[in-house]
Amino acid sequence: MYLIVGLGNPGRKYAQTRHNMGFITIDYMADKLGVQVNKLKHRAKVGESSLSGHKVMFAKPQTFMNLSGESVGEIVRFYKIQPDHVIVIYDDMDIAAGSIRIRKKGSAGSHNGMKSVIMHMGTDEFPRIRIGIGAHEGVDAVDYVIGGFSKEDKEPLERAVMTAAKAVETIISDGIDKAMNMYNGNC
Repeated sequence: MYLIVGLGNPGRKYAQTRHNMGFITIDYMADKLGVQVNKLKHRAKVGESSLSGHKVMFAKPQTFMNLSGESVGEIVRFYKIQPDHVIVIYDDMDIAAGSIRIRKKGSAGSHNGMKSVIMHMGTDEFPRIRIGIGAHEGVDAVDYVIGGFSKEDKEPLERAVMTAAKAVETIISDGIDKAMNMYNGNC
């Protein structure tokens, strides 16, 4: 089984914010597959389906961003999911809006949600897809990430969500190396 996690903050207040790119991607994928991601398990909204011939669980932790790892760690331990079968999707303000970066492993950088996931999984060796939300010049970082989309960013971010969804499918069907070659920076 693959666990596909989108990071974000629960509640209507945060629904259409830059920090919820992970949730938005999960919702997009689930909608395409006709899956409901609304069952509350392990402090996350989850839904199950199959993708590229593999069973997948979509998860949107409901612990708020900075504690996302608590939920992810519970799911990984309960289902005994190997780290290379956990794909985490999240926003990154160090990447141009609308671009994506796929990595096999690595540090969390300045992203507190990923710091929590790494801490609770006990490893940083799992695939991740970072969706660029762009720079925040002159705006407090917290205000920027929990802010809504600008008109200029809306279209590139929608494209990035679609590309991230394709990248997840490619990781599962053909491996992360192929996904990195096909999609890194190409939105």
